[in-house]
Amino acid sequence: MTFHLMEKGGPVMWLILAISLFAALLFIRRALHLHRAQIKTTDFIRGIFTIVGKGNIVEAVSQCEETPGPVAHMLRMAILEREHGPERVRQAMQEVGLAEVPRLEANLGILLTLAQVAPLAGLLGTVLGMMESLRILMELSPQVYAGDLSGGLWTALLTTAFGLTVGICIYIGYNFLVSRVESILLDMERAFGEIMQLLPRLGDSNHHAS
Repeated sequence: MTFHLMEKGGPVMWLILAISLFAALLFIRRALHLHRAQIKTTDFIRGIFTIVGKGNIVEAVSQCEETPGPVAHMLRMAILEREHGPERVRQAMQEVGLAEVPRLEANLGILLTLAQVAPLAGLLGTVLGMMESLRILMELSPQVYAGDLSGGLWTALLTTAFGLTVGICIYIGYNFLVSRVESILLDMERAFGEIMQLLPRLGDSNHHAS
């Protein structure tokens, strides 16, 4: 039944299907990436500072490297730059944060574009379907039956419906990913504040290690 509808919709239906499959692949990849990037920020930071407090700097850095996500990268940089003072730590974490934002937002623009292109492709199918109906109307006039025009009308209606459906679904997925990115950015801001508050402990651990 589905294949029959795809055939009735014409070539534009297959174009919209390709758009939907590509968008689904992008969405799954980004969703998995963002899921891995979001960690329990407060617990992770306090756990790392506990390790640092015991003088195990190498272990703390190693755990930060093995943990995915921007918060772990920021904390790793704070530990590595701890000897250069709070201002340098602040600057280093800000640099890491700025570098992480494009990675978090990667391919979101493509998803938004696909969400806009799918309904337009459906509109193209509508125009082509109506043109086909008009061509048949001119060829068979004056003896035209409803069945003669049904092919073009099916193309017009199916491509419109399919294009709108795909576009809506992609846009919902896009907004879901944007909300995840915003949540991670908030985690980064909170982590920045917590690290700066706990920063004196890094200095203390440095004295203990020496």
